[in-house]
Amino acid sequence: MTIKLVIGMDGQGSGDRAVSYAKDLAEKIGDCELLIAYVIEWSPYSFQTAEENAQRHKRREEEISMAKERIVDPAVAALTGAGMKAKGIVRHGDVAQTLNSICEKEGGHQIIVGRSSEGGFASRIFGSSTGNLVMSATVPVTVIG
Repeated sequence: MTIKLVIGMDGQGSGDRAVSYAKDLAEKIGDCELLIAYVIEWSPYSFQTAEENAQRHKRREEEISMAKERIVDPAVAALTGAGMKAKGIVRHGDVAQTLNSICEKEGGHQIIVGRSSEGGFASRIFGSSTGNLVMSATVPVTVIG
């Protein structure tokens, strides 16, 4: 049985650490597939005109393309170049919910994310994406420091 690991990228060093950990874990597991996932924070709740919605959709598509090109594709290329089975995905939405949804849809067994060094007042009040993921995920979540 192939074990599927979903790795949440953030475009920073913490995402790179999560990929490195997942690669090491996959080498130990053997039959493993890595899914590199990048979620662009996006709320569907916005009151805009039809013209603004059309521009928003265009920006959304541009953001997906840019994230795939700059963050996801290089990580997938590095993993496949090292002989690993890997693929990438970029989505818009709430980070915690979307990562969990990707994992469920893809048949993932575990989610691996990096702990961001960002935080401060806002994350203490509203919670971080990582904290929300740990509390709500339907599979085990590994947080890399």
